[in-house]
Amino acid sequence: MSTETETILTFVETCFRQSGAHGLDHILRVTRLCREIGRAEGADMRVLIPAALFHDIARPLEEESGIPHEQEGARIAEEYLRSNGYDAECIRAITHAIRTHRYSTGAEPETLEAKILSDADKLDAMGAVGIARTFLQAGEHGGGIRDANDHIHEKLLKLRGLIYTDAAAEIAEQRHALLQRFTDALEDETKGAGSMVNSKNG
Repeated sequence: MSTETETILTFVETCFRQSGAHGLDHILRVTRLCREIGRAEGADMRVLIPAALFHDIARPLEEESGIPHEQEGARIAEEYLRSNGYDAECIRAITHAIRTHRYSTGAEPETLEAKILSDADKLDAMGAVGIARTFLQAGEHGGGIRDANDHIHEKLLKLRGLIYTDAAAEIAEQRHALLQRFTDALEDETKGAGSMVNSKNG
């Protein structure tokens, strides 16, 4: 890890006082995926790695203020990078990647690095980690198994078709398959539970 990366990571760590579905461990996994996919795709790591480290830095603020974290995160990143002497063109590329990483906003990533960050963020919502994060997030919001299962069907099972890069698509295939096996097993194991509750109430 370069000195620049270590310095950014130290700064980012100060913004995550609590763990959670979008905690520091998510940042680190996405950064690792970006490094892996970026090498395979020939990305500019000077853009990709800082963007990955900063991409969710404003998540805690969004929960408090409602300001979209991708917009506020890009602002925080730009301010930090300018004050640390980063090249203006590099800063533009980093902040573009941060602003467009959240697929649900409809903002389209235009650079290779932005596409890789978007892919890595989606991949961390798939597979075993994606399942774990879904149930963690459901619990954070007072939900249960049904809420988590609904989220998997409404969002996570659709992510495979939204991947931009070939390297990420290979990983997505494996993680999607695991996700599908899990949901099939979960539905089989919970089958009929709702009707039992209804009959008891009736």
